[in-house]
Amino acid sequence: MNDRSSSAAANGERQSRSWLERLSQALLREPQDREQLTALLRDAQQRNLLDAGALGMIEGVLNVSDMQVRDIMVPRAQMVVVSEDDTPQEILATAVQSAHSRFPVVGDNRDEIVGILLAKDLLSYCNRLAAEPSEPPRFDLRDLLRPAVFIPESKRLNVLLNDFRSNRNHMAIVVDEYGGVAGLVTIEDVLEQIVGDIEDEHDYDDEHHIVRFGERHYTVKALTPIEDFNAYFGTDFNDEEFDTVGGLVVKAFGHLPRRGEVCTLGRFRFEVLRADSRRLHLLRLTLLPEDEAQEDKPGEAAREEVRKDDA
Repeated sequence: MNDRSSSAAANGERQSRSWLERLSQALLREPQDREQLTALLRDAQQRNLLDAGALGMIEGVLNVSDMQVRDIMVPRAQMVVVSEDDTPQEILATAVQSAHSRFPVVGDNRDEIVGILLAKDLLSYCNRLAAEPSEPPRFDLRDLLRPAVFIPESKRLNVLLNDFRSNRNHMAIVVDEYGGVAGLVTIEDVLEQIVGDIEDEHDYDDEHHIVRFGERHYTVKALTPIEDFNAYFGTDFNDEEFDTVGGLVVKAFGHLPRRGEVCTLGRFRFEVLRADSRRLHLLRLTLLPEDEAQEDKPGEAAREEVRKDDA
């Protein structure tokens, strides 16, 4: 009898506590899963308890733990590399044209990564060459190489970010399940998933949407109004469906492109310099010779160009 009474009392206490917990959760709106937490944060932002930037960063942190390296890597076909057999002049030309700071160095093919070259490590050679231009100094690329770090496509971004921080490394080579090179990823790629756009060596004054840096080469902000683009280049792209160059380029691809993807519209070759999971930010534009220009069929032209780069 006493046992039954004790058991009934215990059950009653548990039910009371469970009811109080549910009531407390309902009153305090304690989130029970990721969706509820995100909804709560967005509600806080609407009530001006969080600004939009803070909300975006918090959502980015939550998303990073669910993302894998394959989701953000630069694909193998779009990697800018140098060969271990390249001359100093060829390496310098690649560095200047791409404006990157780090380059995988390949051997006989792209599956043979022998190291990573930092553009700043070329400065000593350039200094010695400037001092004695009549006698080019000795140059051995292998003396400048840093060890390459290899990671699987399935690695989680939050784990990779911790590895980058602890190893003081900024670039990793991504390999597939067979050991072949699938692409590369940098610490900036990971951080941009959290904080959004990060200014880098391609950035320039916000007042300038189009900047020329060669006879046929330009950088173009994705938010450049099509009307301004037409006025600058003397073109007649339609601005009724899209207001910006970014919208025009996304339509050409048929999807939101990643960094390094390329498409051609008429005499303009667009390469994505920077993009995140939501929109394009910066494009490199190359004016093509007349004989290489394609008809203005955006979707078809883009897909054809991307297929060639992925080959």
